[in-house]
Amino acid sequence: SNLTTKFGIIKRKRSSHEYNIMYVFFSLLSAWTVFLNLLVIISISHFKKLHTPTNLIILSLAVADMLVGLIVMPVDAIKLIETCWYFGDTFCDTFMIIMGLLISTSICNLVLIAVDRYVAVCHPLLYPQKITMTKTLISICLCWFFSSTYNIGYLVSGRYFEASQRSDVCYGKCYLVISFSWTFTDLFFSFLLPCTLIITLYLRIFYVAHQQVKVLNSLMKSGKCVTEGSVRRKSESKAALTLGIIVTVYLLCYIPYYILSVTGTTVISSATMTFLIWTLYVNSGLNPLIYALFYRWFKISVKHILTFKIFEPASSLIDIFTDY
Repeated sequence: SNLTTKFGIIKRKRSSHEYNIMYVFFSLLSAWTVFLNLLVIISISHFKKLHTPTNLIILSLAVADMLVGLIVMPVDAIKLIETCWYFGDTFCDTFMIIMGLLISTSICNLVLIAVDRYVAVCHPLLYPQKITMTKTLISICLCWFFSSTYNIGYLVSGRYFEASQRSDVCYGKCYLVISFSWTFTDLFFSFLLPCTLIITLYLRIFYVAHQQVKVLNSLMKSGKCVTEGSVRRKSESKAALTLGIIVTVYLLCYIPYYILSVTGTTVISSATMTFLIWTLYVNSGLNPLIYALFYRWFKISVKHILTFKIFEPASSLIDIFTDY
């Protein structure tokens, strides 16, 4: 038989070939995610010209994505490959809080990016006063703080509900049973509210950006002088489009996972749920690739990092074309 009992649950034995392939694949995926996001973190932290409110939020998102690759991916990969949880209840609770925190923080950072781009494109004259480095930093800290508090509350509530619901303890498993009221609270705060805000803001951004491009094109056709402000607005629109792609990719990964997690495992197989949650993790490695495709500053800063030019004196003062 290929089944053996371990910690009170059924553990499926895998062939050594299957084991090795899975461990190599998930190790590479984890290392790749950490490496790419580390490039984003070093770029924005090192170069003074990249110290802008928008990039500060991108930095926060990269930190969350890097931690997914560093902590969540390896632990969840072991859980998936071994089919048993070997690390005990305390580590299980810690892991679930970290996983929830990073998913919540990512969606919170996307809301901040949407607000930042909305003000930049729709109210360009108010942007320098409304969106400052200090305000952005406070917003990011609040985002991480409330995400932590919410996920600790979510886990504690889940554990209390779990204790009242079942007498049998399933050893060797790491999961959470959530009450009906918490499921709907989470559905609203972690899904409906942020997604509605993001989609509403981006629809407005793209409408205004489209109008601005039409005005610019008509001015250029008529041979009138296009001011620096108009060029800047076109640049803001391009930045909004790039960040819009990041938000869209995240939502495409996030929405199916969230809808199916709310419906419960009775409706879908655990294999489908595993696939969807790993799609969400893989998204953490996609954002730097999107920056690489659309942001000239990212390409240049990566070249400086990989050729060790960042260790040269005054390298942080280099102008690496922050104009998007």
